[in-house]
Amino acid sequence: MEATEAAQTAQDTATGGADPAPEPAPAPVDAPRRRTGRTVALIAVAAVLGIVGGTAVGYGIQAQREPTALPALNQPDLVHPAKPLPGGQEPEPLSMAQDRGLKTEGDLRKLLPAKPAGAKKAEWLPDDGWLSVAAYADSFERPSEAFDYLLRSDVRRIAATGWRTGRYKTTEINLVQFRGGGGLSASEHADYQRRYLTDDSGYGNPIKGSAEGRTYLMPVHREEGYLDSYQARAIFHRGDVMVEIFVTDTKKISQKEITSLAERQLERL
Repeated sequence: MEATEAAQTAQDTATGGADPAPEPAPAPVDAPRRRTGRTVALIAVAAVLGIVGGTAVGYGIQAQREPTALPALNQPDLVHPAKPLPGGQEPEPLSMAQDRGLKTEGDLRKLLPAKPAGAKKAEWLPDDGWLSVAAYADSFERPSEAFDYLLRSDVRRIAATGWRTGRYKTTEINLVQFRGGGGLSASEHADYQRRYLTDDSGYGNPIKGSAEGRTYLMPVHREEGYLDSYQARAIFHRGDVMVEIFVTDTKKISQKEITSLAERQLERL
């Protein structure tokens, strides 16, 4: 008992005889968080001033130094004539075998095959052989999305030809040329189309002479009240040109026919 009273007397002496401070009440759950104090702001300002001051001192020291001479801009291994070469000594221009772009830089329509004897020109294609981007996009399932995609892909031009053989059989060939640069290349566009076809007709058959080219025999399409519809397709690219070939008929189309068309077009490119 005496020890307890002594402890209480000592506590009163330390607190000046006042009652001890009450425990702080717990903050409510919805209490707003305190904003970052001035200490952090001052530290940030001091750091910025230190960086600026150090940079200024560094520039001052550098400005007082003598400029360092740059090395001579000579390239002894670079051979270039100071003036045009005399007549007869100019280098021979690259052949088409060495520069594949020479073929596709001209009239792209000339690289399309001629329609077979007896076939009628496709009435659904323009007479001048040039297909607009809008008309090409209209053949996709979602034309507006396809149009936007083609513009972003940096399409340069589209040459097209086609013909009708008999009453129902049609053939169409499109040469879709890209500018390159930052847009999608012809190989990527061809790859996207092949992925779509693979879902419906397997992996296709390779085209001889083409690294990634394939031909496809699509499953027959049947609809009540209509004749059966068969389609064969070929997708490949050469340089900056992507090639699409469509053959549609009410009868089965042979693998030999679509392969022959693809190989002929590939040779022309």
